[in-house]
Amino acid sequence: MSEKKEAGPEFESRLLPILREAVEVVKMLFFKKTKDTLVAKCPERESQELGKVAGAVVNEVFGIANPDPVFSAFREANKAVICETVSMVPDFIEELQIPLSDALRVSVICDFQEDNLDNSVILSKAQEQGILLVERDLPMPNSFLDMVRRLGKAYGLILPPVPGESPQGD
Repeated sequence: MSEKKEAGPEFESRLLPILREAVEVVKMLFFKKTKDTLVAKCPERESQELGKVAGAVVNEVFGIANPDPVFSAFREANKAVICETVSMVPDFIEELQIPLSDALRVSVICDFQEDNLDNSVILSKAQEQGILLVERDLPMPNSFLDMVRRLGKAYGLILPPVPGESPQGD
């Protein structure tokens, strides 16, 4: 019986970083889609600046505050554009809405497990903004990871393993 208790935390400690990595893949896809949308909508603006706006939008949706003063100043100076872009997310994110909804939920669960923080306000905001699919059930870790692997491959972010090579490169 003591073996089961010890296996639980070890399993959790290995699973949470893997889930976090999968959330990061979804964030990258969300960033790319947001930036591409901004470039198409505002071709006169510099791509680097639009990349910063897209990054700020991702941070806003996932409830991340970048403490770097440069990014804080950029966010404050571009708050209206960031808020406008967040309000447009449901219009351009259709094909990523399921992975984005799942990633938001998984991120909140990971935060709670690791830091014992209740970040459910992030889900409430995403629901109010029309980003979160409320009727969608919480994904099981394996199905979430499988979906992210397929998306990552489809978008060229995850490369399939090369036959004959071990995952650790041994």
